[in-house]
Amino acid sequence: MSLLERYDRLKEPQKRGQATEAIVTAELIARDVSVLTPAYDNEPYDLVIRIADEFYRLQVKTAYDGKNDGAVEFRTRSVRTKSDGYEREGYGGKIDYFAVLNVRTEDVYLVSIDDAGSAATTIRYEPAANNNRSNVNWHAEYRLDTVLDGLRSG
Repeated sequence: MSLLERYDRLKEPQKRGQATEAIVTAELIARDVSVLTPAYDNEPYDLVIRIADEFYRLQVKTAYDGKNDGAVEFRTRSVRTKSDGYEREGYGGKIDYFAVLNVRTEDVYLVSIDDAGSAATTIRYEPAANNNRSNVNWHAEYRLDTVLDGLRSG
């Protein structure tokens, strides 16, 4: 059974989020990255990683198929339910990276907050049908190993 099929069985968004955090944490640990978790769930970040004596705050997200084939999308702001409706808030200044699990390809990405859109971000793993190549977030640039190598080399 594929990861995508297992995710589809998890109906509650909270369970999907917990599964994503566990998978991302395991992938980081497998790459010899120190992973710290906040003591309580009120921080804007889910994990903190330590690389070359630097700390980076991560918000973990699950990516799903984007509006176009060959791409995945993830939300870049938090949504909280309140008694008077929903509260949407961005992560600017509160995190350093989004750690994103692409459930279709089983890839993990690290996307700098500076590269992320204000509401959502699309990562493309196949060329667009119209062959547009400008302003595209290519998955190869954000793959976990690529970004970690850059952080390690300083």
